[in-house]
Amino acid sequence: MSASERSSSLTHLARLGFTSLSDADALLTEVEASTGVPRNAMTSGAQLAADADEALSALARIARRDADAVRRLHADEQGWRALWALLGASTGFADFFHRNPAELSELAGAGVTLPSSVELRDTLLDAVSAEDGFAADGGEAAWVALRVRYRRMLARIAAFDLLSASPVDHVPSVAARLADAAAAALEASLAVARTRVSGGAAGAGLFPRDQVARAKLAIIGMGKAGARELNYVSDVDVIFVAGTDEGAAEELSESRVVDIATRLAVQTMRGISGIEIEPPLWEVDANLRPEGKQGALVRTLDSHLAYYERWAKSWEFQALLKARAIAGDLTLGEAYVAAVQPKVWTSAARESFVDSVQRMRERVTEHIPAAEVAHQIKLGPGGIRDIEFTVQLLQLVHGLSDDRIRQRGTLEALDALVAEGYIGRNEASAFARDYRVLRLLEHRVQLRNLRRTHLMPSRPEELRVLARATGLAETGDGVWELWESVKREVRDIHVRLFYRPLLSAVAALPAEERALSAEQAHDRLAAIGFADPAGALRHIAALTSGLRRKAAIQRHLMPVMIRWFAEGVDPDYGLLAFRRLSERLGDTPWFLRMLRDSSAAAESLTRVLSGSRYIGELMEWIPESAAWLDDDELLRPRTGIALQQEARAIQARHGSLEDAMRSVRALRRRELLRTAMAAVIGTITIEEVADALTTITDVTIQATLRAVRPTIVPPEDADLDFSVIGMGRFGGRELGFGSDADVMYVYRANSVDPQRAHELAVKLVAALRTHSEDHRVPLDLDADLRPEGRNGPIARSLDAYAEYYRRWSLSWEAQALLRARGVAGSVKLIGSFMELADQVRYPATVDQQGLREIKRIKARVESERLPQGADPARHLKLGPGSLSDVEWLVQLLQLEHAHEVEGMRTTSTLVALKAAQQAGVIAAVPAARLTDAWRLASRLRSANTLLSAQTSDILPVDRKRLDGIGRLLGYPPRSATQVEEDYLGTTRRARRVFEKLFYG
Repeated sequence: MSASERSSSLTHLARLGFTSLSDADALLTEVEASTGVPRNAMTSGAQLAADADEALSALARIARRDADAVRRLHADEQGWRALWALLGASTGFADFFHRNPAELSELAGAGVTLPSSVELRDTLLDAVSAEDGFAADGGEAAWVALRVRYRRMLARIAAFDLLSASPVDHVPSVAARLADAAAAALEASLAVARTRVSGGAAGAGLFPRDQVARAKLAIIGMGKAGARELNYVSDVDVIFVAGTDEGAAEELSESRVVDIATRLAVQTMRGISGIEIEPPLWEVDANLRPEGKQGALVRTLDSHLAYYERWAKSWEFQALLKARAIAGDLTLGEAYVAAVQPKVWTSAARESFVDSVQRMRERVTEHIPAAEVAHQIKLGPGGIRDIEFTVQLLQLVHGLSDDRIRQRGTLEALDALVAEGYIGRNEASAFARDYRVLRLLEHRVQLRNLRRTHLMPSRPEELRVLARATGLAETGDGVWELWESVKREVRDIHVRLFYRPLLSAVAALPAEERALSAEQAHDRLAAIGFADPAGALRHIAALTSGLRRKAAIQRHLMPVMIRWFAEGVDPDYGLLAFRRLSERLGDTPWFLRMLRDSSAAAESLTRVLSGSRYIGELMEWIPESAAWLDDDELLRPRTGIALQQEARAIQARHGSLEDAMRSVRALRRRELLRTAMAAVIGTITIEEVADALTTITDVTIQATLRAVRPTIVPPEDADLDFSVIGMGRFGGRELGFGSDADVMYVYRANSVDPQRAHELAVKLVAALRTHSEDHRVPLDLDADLRPEGRNGPIARSLDAYAEYYRRWSLSWEAQALLRARGVAGSVKLIGSFMELADQVRYPATVDQQGLREIKRIKARVESERLPQGADPARHLKLGPGSLSDVEWLVQLLQLEHAHEVEGMRTTSTLVALKAAQQAGVIAAVPAARLTDAWRLASRLRSANTLLSAQTSDILPVDRKRLDGIGRLLGYPPRSATQVEEDYLGTTRRARRVFEKLFYG
């Protein structure tokens, strides 16, 4: 061969996938010489080899031993393709064919189809029954024949796998055939064992032949073998069950049967795993039996059941989920499976079952050697076990009451879980895809040496071979990157689903609540707290009837959610509101996914709906708010800056005043709802509630003023300044749910005619009040705290305010200014008004006559402003020791001391009280009692509104309503009396402080 011809030949070899070109050239020359097959014809299948160099080296070794076998196979094109694929992917098969070159002929036609389960069984049984040395050598020859025949069939399965266009799609069918092959091997080995144990081998018989024939042994496949998901080389987990025919029971004692069956089991295992000329197939692992390695290898069916009834741990039932009779007496085996299934599917009801399964998965991960964690395909984070444990836990928990998800196989179970709504389609699709990828990687690394391993290779050349063998990537780096991305995705889904709190809630449901007749359901609903069980049943039926996925998911959620509703304040309203919310959201996928995947969100939803009509009514109009319950950050009140930016964007988008104000009202409702939900869930304090409600009101007034001003004030009068001043609790940033917004209106004419300016200001006030109205969540802009009250002008100029306060101001008006705060409009005008207010509310000298007048007015308010017939002790605003007592006392202290104590110059009641304490104006204990009373009264007032969606300042007498208010404040159920006693005691102590300091 010339130099150019040799160079061309080597280039051709490189294109076929060879890397050691000179060695390959030499080996091809050698094989061509020994077999007579031309080298070009010989390499026709080389491109199919994951490792062409290894395949050719193996081919040369086989040819040295039996060149004729190689030559004959080359005549079969499909068989030749299969040989290259097998030798290139597996040194294990290379060694097998080197030991048994005659087996090459069996590859003819291989790779087109998979052998059937019947063919596998018949072929392996034929191998042991046809072996001439069966009886002469104690069965060893039969076992060798079995192993050779098994590997022949394994080669056919592998050839189909390796030659398929998309091996990842064939993972389920390949794994099923591998399980069928294992079952057939056990059946064949058991046939040999029966001969050995019954005296078929000279001098080896231990039991009479007729007794062995009557003794039954069923082999139960567990784990992957039971689920028909087996690997190429994997331990085959089994359980052995002994029994006899009914007619033989009198002749054979139970102990005798167990002795025979134990000997059969031992010999069966030896036939598969013992040391012989042909290497073992795989390990037969019986350690999942009762008591594990310490327990009897073989038990009768009754003995098994007695153990599972009394002693079995949760993990043992999880292991039994995939149990299947695979060999031996199938009738006995199926009886075993049928008997244990009810125990499997009720195991999740055991105490702490979910926690035990979760902990077991964690222990598996913890015991992986540190050096292997990053390479573990099966056991590591993001590996096969994460998928299997997740699917099994979902099955076991929901399979308590749903037999449609009781599948053995992982992929079949995933399909069922999706169909029945227990897992989302996207998550299940990702899990199924990733499971196939992981299993394909596992198959290929095991094929490499036909050895049990679950580790990704680390060497670049091994990764390159793996990439070619799987077809998942073009390079070693590519297959590693794919593996890493799959791990991340699997781990993310596993953590979300496996630790889904709803699983524990479902598993903890009492058995009587998982499936009830209509009559039983009616009685049960009444018993757990529903006042209208018939109405509740109608709502449940409306939510769960039908065949759509939405109804299926609701059916799964209902038992748990009904219990949560029943634990709420008003279960009937909560369920009604949930039905309305569900109908508004329709088939919105995120809603049901959130409820199914986040029990915290689901439980929070039942809590807010059954605890607050205020929330329920708003959620019906803002159903997307349910998503906030799945993220505490979304429940946090938004900042004033964020709300201002959104409000300005709204006005920029909408051309008309009505459209803009409709969106502003929607913004206000949404933020009120967010704050209400956070308050009921308990993620914000009463001070944060007050601040959030004030901010929302500020933004609403600001946005309304920006919207109406252009329609009222023409360009030629643009020099008019106009501002809104917050007063009362609004000015103090202390609003509660249902509070009015006390305001005053001020303007400055500047260059505008004074009369014209006044007219425009009054029109602005009217427009503000008109366009801020909201029939769903009223916003009352109350201007009664203005000078002269209702008798005074609705708006005044800054100069008019200055003149009034200089000449005619009354003590209560100075007191009212203590809460004055600029809210909206001209910033300069607000600044000027605040300077004026400071002169009035923080006087350098105290007007004692004015203070006496304030005390007189307070006494008159207590006697005149209380609603007729109301119990003063229960009035949250005007009652003794309630809000007004604390606020009036603090305001009195401010009038007296704020000029000297800068910290008291604030519109906030509690901030001023704290500053007074720090300055020594009031002692710590009285300040604490006042603070406690103010906080409790504020919380009760807001809770009263949240509960009923109606504003009321009266602490209810009705025990159910009082209990509901208490629940919103965090009291346990049936705490109406405690709520009442706490309030009356707290206000009584605060009243004593008030009387001593205010009137004393």
